[in-house]
Amino acid sequence: DNESKQSFESYTSKKLSLKDHLMVQLGMTVKSNKEKRIGEFIIESLDNKGYLGCSIQDIGLLINEDVIEVERVLRLIQTFDPVGIGARSLSECLMIQLKEKGIQDKNAYIIAERYLEEIATNKIQKIAKDLHITVNRVQSICDIIKMLEPKPSRGFIVDSDNIRYIVPDVTIEKINNEYIIIVNDSYLPTLTISNYYKNMIGGLDDKEASKFLSDKLNSSMWLIKSIEQRRMTLYKVVDSILKYQRKFFDEGKTSLKPLVLKDVADDIGVHESTVSRATNGKYVQTPRGLFELKYFFASSLSESDGSGVSSTSVKSTIQKLIDEENSQKPLSDQKIAEKLNDKGINISRRTVAKYRDEMRIPSSSMRRRY
Repeated sequence: DNESKQSFESYTSKKLSLKDHLMVQLGMTVKSNKEKRIGEFIIESLDNKGYLGCSIQDIGLLINEDVIEVERVLRLIQTFDPVGIGARSLSECLMIQLKEKGIQDKNAYIIAERYLEEIATNKIQKIAKDLHITVNRVQSICDIIKMLEPKPSRGFIVDSDNIRYIVPDVTIEKINNEYIIIVNDSYLPTLTISNYYKNMIGGLDDKEASKFLSDKLNSSMWLIKSIEQRRMTLYKVVDSILKYQRKFFDEGKTSLKPLVLKDVADDIGVHESTVSRATNGKYVQTPRGLFELKYFFASSLSESDGSGVSSTSVKSTIQKLIDEENSQKPLSDQKIAEKLNDKGINISRRTVAKYRDEMRIPSSSMRRRY
């Protein structure tokens, strides 16, 4: 009996909201109704990052409670899980976490409180000079601080969450060294035309009613054909991308070739706008991960042999060079450009800087470690 069977969902846990998680801890910690009332107000006042956005003076005025009592309950909430919750600033959030980790070095707290901007701009030597400690010690403290969580609410559901799950429109599977394309149309209903109305058309004496049904039948047929045509166009586009980018699927990002809409359009015999519409907002699940279809359309840079290399491939190579660099002497944009030119890729320092910014990789001065 299907109704008596337990669903899969009954075996899976649901994510607890941040406020519920904190309310449970509050209920197990406070004793008086006054403490509970203050605590609930503080928890309800937290923003989506887990910070307290208003002052304790404002809270005291709003709920007619003594500021000292509000501060005491806030300190209690700041001991709750997740660590750093209820902080009034990033510095306070980090210091709460340092204390929870048992860090004794007072310089760690000074740096977290006063030198976050210097950490962000990698001004390690300035911090060392101000605090009269070694550069290596500052680097070690900064490494600890960078591992802390700046957003305590991460991992919990908050009221402002708008989670968007991506369902791939197409799946590419590798079976026996061959790639198989599967169009995911499971979310579309199966459309058919009722035989009852088909048969009714021939048996109607009323010409107007017969014409009405015929028009509706033709519209239905057009809709069904359009959906099937859309499915086939998507299949052909992905098949063409697979043909052009076969080396990517076999070898990875560095093998992605330059590709434009016109290449695919010419290959499958449609207009560029058709390819653009077919790929817009569509995702494909591949053995190498989930990608938006437009990912496979990349601009071209010239190589020394006259052929082209995709910008995505170049970015992947830049990432690899930076991953392998000496962190004490990181590569400048000019040095990266020279290394790429040695590999036969014609690229300027300015283009390297542009690609690095697009990948959100800091400059060499920011990447330097002491």
